Amino acid sequence: MSTRSPVCLPVPGFTLAVLCASLLSACAVAAPAGPADTAKPVPAELKPADSERAAFTWHAVGSQIYECRADGKGGWAWGFVAPEADLFNRKGEKVGTHGAGPHWAALDGSKTLGTVKARANGAGAADIPLLLLSARSAGGSGTMASVTSVQRLNTVGGNAPARGCEAQADSGRRIQQGYAADYVFFTATFP
Repeated sequence: MSTRSPVCLPVPGFTLAVLCASLLSACAVAAPAGPADTAKPVPAELKPADSERAAFTWHAVGSQIYECRADGKGGWAWGFVAPEADLFNRKGEKVGTHGAGPHWAALDGSKTLGTVKARANGAGAADIPLLLLSARSAGGSGTMASVTSVQRLNTVGGNAPARGCEAQADSGRRIQQGYAADYVFFTATFP
């Protein structure tokens, strides 16, 4: 076994810059940072009431869970089961979770439940819909206690695949489709 030091060759500045940029780009994609683009216009049907204001935005990274079920027409289709995601603030710190109900739970113990009010198509065919949900506290004082509405925006992925649920043999099979989204939480404004 050799005890010699590795040889370091000089790297031209441009090559080093490209290498560093590539590494930084890879890190940026992997990191669960804050919202990707809050400047995108929100569809009109997803606007909350005038009596509400955006309080905070959390970025979700996780999966949408589907199960193969009879579709009622003699065929088979993927049926939505639940989301399962971690929530991150703008600094990339984990601040909560998102799950069945749907619900959002903050690490401070507060929790809110949502009910879909409106939806709009995601940017691409693989992207789950954008949503507006009414919200109510599900217990615990803290961050989520005063949330009145939630928007799901900037969705990436998460839709059920076109294949894999075609026959009775597939019945009960579950899959997880990776997704990311921004959740904007609204609270009531006071005069």
